[in-house]
Amino acid sequence: MDGVLYDSMPSHVQAWHETVLSLGFDSNPDEYYLFEGMTGQATIDILFNRAYGHDATEEEKQSIYAQKSKRFVELNKIPLPMPGAKEVLEAIKKHKLKRILVTGSGQPTLYENLDKDFPDCFERDLMVTGYDVKFGKPHPEPYLLGLEKAGVKAGEALVVENAPLGVQSAVAAGIYTIAVNTGPLPDKVLMDAGANIVFPSMRALSENIEDFFHCCPLKLKKSYILPVTS
Repeated sequence: MDGVLYDSMPSHVQAWHETVLSLGFDSNPDEYYLFEGMTGQATIDILFNRAYGHDATEEEKQSIYAQKSKRFVELNKIPLPMPGAKEVLEAIKKHKLKRILVTGSGQPTLYENLDKDFPDCFERDLMVTGYDVKFGKPHPEPYLLGLEKAGVKAGEALVVENAPLGVQSAVAAGIYTIAVNTGPLPDKVLMDAGANIVFPSMRALSENIEDFFHCCPLKLKKSYILPVTS
């Protein structure tokens, strides 16, 4: 969702950074792009293990995540859809593919924003959120659960991801993975995570998606970066 459907990662990064600094921990804003796709609880455990050598308690996780979520909502009062996302979803609907949202997010505004910005694109029983899984990305569980909800096998699905951990999760689940580089990380990070194709933006994916569907992507094995067409 974040970084694919919404241009919301800068707000997530700032919210994490401010929250972590308020706890007295060291914080590097860029690292939250590397944590993207994890559940909030898993991110907090990484920070606690780095600082104290142990996981946070459940009470600490709930309190810290609530603080981070509150700050994120303050920073992201009007969520901005990612340019090109609507066009990608329209193409997917045209080809009569099921749309499964797999996100590490547990933001309370998730459903109402999706219904408003992408009407008739997602069904609530065809979503996997951070509250539905025991193991977040990069573990394959989120995408395996997505396949289960869709009623398809890995070879019958495609994933669109922007986060290295999300790419790892999808690849571990055996799914052909399209990466869109909508953040500050170099393309190589997404390729090294296992992406089959890297597009430079969601808009670039939208401009190429019809050609992409026609080239039988599930038969492609080689990983490569697709050039921008405009």
